[in-house]
Amino acid sequence: MSTTTMGEQPIYSTRAHVFQIDPNTKKNWLPTSKHAVTVSYFYDSTRNVYRIISLDGTKAIINSTISPNMTFTKTSQKFGQWADSRANTVYGLGFSTEHHLAKFAEKFAEYKEAARLAKEKSQEKMEMATSPSQESPGGELSSPLTPVTPPMENINGTDEICDTTPNSDALPGPAQNALAFAHSPAMTKHWEAELEALKGNNAKLTAALLESTANVKQWKQQLAAYQEEAERLHKRVTELECQSNQTPVIKSQKTELNQTIEELEATLRDKEEEMEKLKEELENMNDLMEQKDTLTQKLEETELRSRVLEEQLAGAEQRLEENQEEQENFRKSLRTLLELLDGKIFELTELRDTLARLIEEAS
Repeated sequence: MSTTTMGEQPIYSTRAHVFQIDPNTKKNWLPTSKHAVTVSYFYDSTRNVYRIISLDGTKAIINSTISPNMTFTKTSQKFGQWADSRANTVYGLGFSTEHHLAKFAEKFAEYKEAARLAKEKSQEKMEMATSPSQESPGGELSSPLTPVTPPMENINGTDEICDTTPNSDALPGPAQNALAFAHSPAMTKHWEAELEALKGNNAKLTAALLESTANVKQWKQQLAAYQEEAERLHKRVTELECQSNQTPVIKSQKTELNQTIEELEATLRDKEEEMEKLKEELENMNDLMEQKDTLTQKLEETELRSRVLEEQLAGAEQRLEENQEEQENFRKSLRTLLELLDGKIFELTELRDTLARLIEEAS
């Protein structure tokens, strides 16, 4: 269910981290948002009421009606707080810069004063309605003070994430298989580390993409509201110009309306520039996703080459064992032949000696 009514329009927005006081200790701050969210001032023209509203997704984490007795206190250079007796809590906001805190405090004081004047006007109207002696005959009661609605402001930042893609190496030749295999575990660990880092960046990019998409939808709604307001103001200006007898008050209203139109058009241009920046960020995210796919494919190819090298090494070790076994058998056979040859040589030596003796005896 929406926290705003049909008559409410955002008149100022900023981004901050939202906190609430611990209801138990009344000392510690409890964060109600995981990251910086949009905090907006809303003005209800039908009830002449100002409210501070902040949404985290679809959950309303701030819904505070500004009253004249409220006070916004700066507790540090980038942190401020105020107490809401209706909600029975204390809200705290942490800003990114001191300027944003000062701007929010300035708007708080401005709308608090407007709420006070509206309350006084409402009380005067009630007193005049209940006191006939104070009401002039035939007169009309003046409406409560309605301040000029300022243009919507927004503060947003973008983060740029960069990544590099390593160059692919040529496949090793047959003489370098053993060296490539020796380095393959290190290469695999390197690619695994690269993949883990890329997964972390991918998670951050996904979160940033979701947040950017939500901001774009919100800005589109605000742009549509601004366009409707600009068209309404243009029609109002045309009606005022068609009136024959223009009073100084009407001329002043026309000048204010023209200024408001110019401010709204400037805001529209700023929003269009922000949307262009968001489109560029989305394109960069797509490039990073392509780089991730390339690195994943290279890691798979490296693992495949590592398995092939392992199989080649296992085959080489098996062939080496077979060669060693064949050499051992050859050495055994050679020793046997040497022993036989030694025996034959010994027999031939004895035969030679015998023949020599026989020849000597014969002579």
